[in-house]
This record gives sequence, C-alpha cells and structure tokens, in this order.
Amino acid sequence: MGRHEHAHAFGSFHAQAREGLTLSRRNVFKAGLAGVAGLTLPSLLQARAENVTRRAGKKSLILLWMTGGPSQIDTVDPKPDRPIENRGPFGTIATKLPGVRVCEHLPKLAGMLDKCTVIRSVDCRGSNHEPNVVMTTGNILAEARTNPETRLYPAIGSLVGKFHGPNDPASPAYAAFFRSRSHLAFAGRLGREYDPFPANEGCKLPIYDMVGKDSGKLSKGDLFDLAVGLTPERLDHRRGLLARFDRLRADVDSSGTMAAMDKYSQQAVEMLTSGKLRTALDLSKEPESTRNRYGKHLWCQQALLARRMVEAGVAFVTIDLSYHTASGTWDTHGDNIPPYGGIKNGLGPLLPLFDHLFTTLVDDLADHGLLDDTLIVAMGEFGRTPNMGTQGSTDGRNHWPNVMSMLLAGGGLRHAQVIGSTEKDGGHIQERPVKPGDLAATIYHYFGVPLDSTYADAAGQQHNILPQGGDVVKELF
Repeated sequence: MGRHEHAHAFGSFHAQAREGLTLSRRNVFKAGLAGVAGLTLPSLLQARAENVTRRAGKKSLILLWMTGGPSQIDTVDPKPDRPIENRGPFGTIATKLPGVRVCEHLPKLAGMLDKCTVIRSVDCRGSNHEPNVVMTTGNILAEARTNPETRLYPAIGSLVGKFHGPNDPASPAYAAFFRSRSHLAFAGRLGREYDPFPANEGCKLPIYDMVGKDSGKLSKGDLFDLAVGLTPERLDHRRGLLARFDRLRADVDSSGTMAAMDKYSQQAVEMLTSGKLRTALDLSKEPESTRNRYGKHLWCQQALLARRMVEAGVAFVTIDLSYHTASGTWDTHGDNIPPYGGIKNGLGPLLPLFDHLFTTLVDDLADHGLLDDTLIVAMGEFGRTPNMGTQGSTDGRNHWPNVMSMLLAGGGLRHAQVIGSTEKDGGHIQERPVKPGDLAATIYHYFGVPLDSTYADAAGQQHNILPQGGDVVKELF
C-alpha cells in the first residue's frame, strides 16, 4: 500500500512521533487510528462537543452580523425633525407599527415591522472591531485593543454549541460564513472544538472583491471532498474498524484523550457519510423559484443556505455581512475613505440589499414552518456618530459605542414593538438600556441554557457563561 500524502482528520495525533526511547503501544494505536481515517476535514470537524446538554427543543438562531457598525440614525432610529447634519441624507417612511418610522430605503422591512422588534437602546460601550468580540461574546470586557485576554472569551454561538448542541447529530451546533476571522469571536478558552464550522468553505459561492464587485467566479467549496479513492462506503467501513480499538483504549490511554478523539472522529465520519450538511450547503438542491426569490447576491445566497442549515439541524448560524476583510463594509467613515464610503454612497447601496435579504429570510422561514423556532438577530458592533462629516468627509459617521440599534424577528418571541429610545439627536440612550450581557442572557434563555451555567477551561478553572452578568430582555418573552 502506498503512503498517504494528503492531510487527514488525525494528523494532530503525530502517530509516528516517539514517546520516550521506543515506539510504544500508544504509538501503534495512534498510527492505526490515523491510517484508518484518511479524511480531508480540518481539525475543528474532529472536535465536536462531547458533553452537550440538549435543552429547549430544536431552537435555532441566525445572526446577520453587519460588520463595521451600521448607523442607527440612518436605519431604524431616524431623527427626521433634526438638522441635516444630524438626521442624514435619507428620508423616512411609516411602518406597520403605528408611529414608528424607518429609513426610506427599507420599504419591505417597514411593511413587516409588526413581525419584528427594534431595540433602539443597546449600550455597546467598550465595543470595537478587529476583532469584533464584545457584542458576539456578550462580554463588555472583551475589547482586544485594551484587554489581552479577549481571545479567551467564548462566542455566544460557541457556548450555545456546548450547552444546547446541534438539533441533529449529523450537523454542527455553530456555523458561520465569515470574510475574516477578526470579524467574529471564536471559542476561546472553551476549546477549539467549539469554534464555528466554516460554512463558507463547504459550499460554492460567488467570489466578491473587497468593494463588493462580483468577480463572476465561484469559490471551491471543497471542505467535504474525500481523499482520492476514499468512497463513503469505505469510510463507513473504516468507522466500523475504529470501534474495534475500544478494547485497547483503557490500556493505552488513561487520560481520556483517545476516547474523546474517537468520538470526535465518529462525529466527523457521521457528518460525511450522512451527507445531510453537505446537501444543506448545496444550493442546486433548492428549487429554482426559491433561489430566484433570494437572488444571486452573495449575502442573499448565504441567507438561503442558513435556512437550509437550520433545517439540517444547525442551532446557531452567523452570516458576516461584509465584503472587506478589515473593519467591515458597514464602517461608513466617509466618502474619502475607500472602500467604506459615507452614508449616502457607502451605506445607501447596502440598505435595499439588507431590506431584501432580511424580509426574504423571514418570509421563507415562515413558509417552511421554521420561523417560530428560528430567531433572527441583525446588528453590528456599535452605532455611528450623531453628526456627519467625520474625518474630513461630507457625510461620514465615525464609531459611536454609546448606543446602537438592533433588529429581531421570529423565534416565537413577542414582537411588534420598539424597546428603548435615544435622546433627540440619537446619540445617547434615553430609556431602557440593553447591555451586551443582556443580549447574551436573552439568547441563552431562548435556547433553554440556565444563566448560572459554568464551563471549565483547559486548566480546570470554572467560568460563568455571563462573566459580567446580564438580564433577559423580558419584553420579548
């Protein structure tokens, strides 16, 4: 038999590395297990949650992560009676909620706002980007530029993955489409097995450049490709061979590492042999009418894939709504700062796209009977300055962590409401502040995860899932 030259799922075993002066039985066991595998899945697919507690049924969440920080004033908290330098260049329109107005470029959202909740008083002080971790961890201390421990804080999605788990064992609990690793939090001290499954690597998607231009090419989407000559049938057979090593495990490894890796490998094999997730990430399996409904834009196709992933049993899906790999497409500092632009030329083209994406996703989830069990959350890292003209631009707005807005729909929650308010210029919270910990607490509560839950890091130290505390936004329940 020839040597395997390709990478496989057990590369991290270092099977031929000597442990002491001789090649031990442990080495022999690891070498046998490594040879059995022959997979091309990355290491995170080997390391799935081992002690998952399933709670609250088959709940799911789709996070529309508006990377860069959308302007609250130019979206869902407009100030139409203020001077132009404050209110911005856009008009406003009435919505299905009496007395509530939104930006004129969000007409579809306006027509279904009675199915949504707008939170206008999110306190995002301390939030920054690159990496964007305060809002995606729910931890106000997780600001990488001032706290070197930021990378240790687990993402909300990672903790959902540990304490709730996937809705189907053949799917990951937490998955993400991301343009850059700096755009969202990862598992941190929870362990790499809880990092998000890289959904963008498992499907063919349009390739856009950093200013949002479609190249006309498709990504490889080759995450699920098997090694040459390895068929699903042979893979399933090799899974059976893995079980035969069980009788050796106690003798070979008293630490439990091999037992854990055996389980992770079985989960990786299950993901491959069942084909459920791979099918979910194949848009050709979706009716053409539905594909046309969403449209050909990259973000819209990812939204459709998110719905398919929820159907396949993924509990938490994040979509990184950004073209740019740096601070993000919604970082609208000003027209003289490419590629972000200001409000009119930068934010303006994004709003009709988001309007279509969000409302299409809501309607499609409803049509598939999934809306009541799928919570949609749309937000960014922070808001934008009340007055325009930052950094020498004509209509740019700078970072503004004092307040931001967020949008929710679905999940069987109580909607048709606006929670909180800002002062006249939209720059500070007037009433009902909602902090990052409150958002995290609300999501954990939605998934049925007790708010006093703790987890252990690699050193065995216990950590609370809400290190800075947090209260459930009770208006939603």
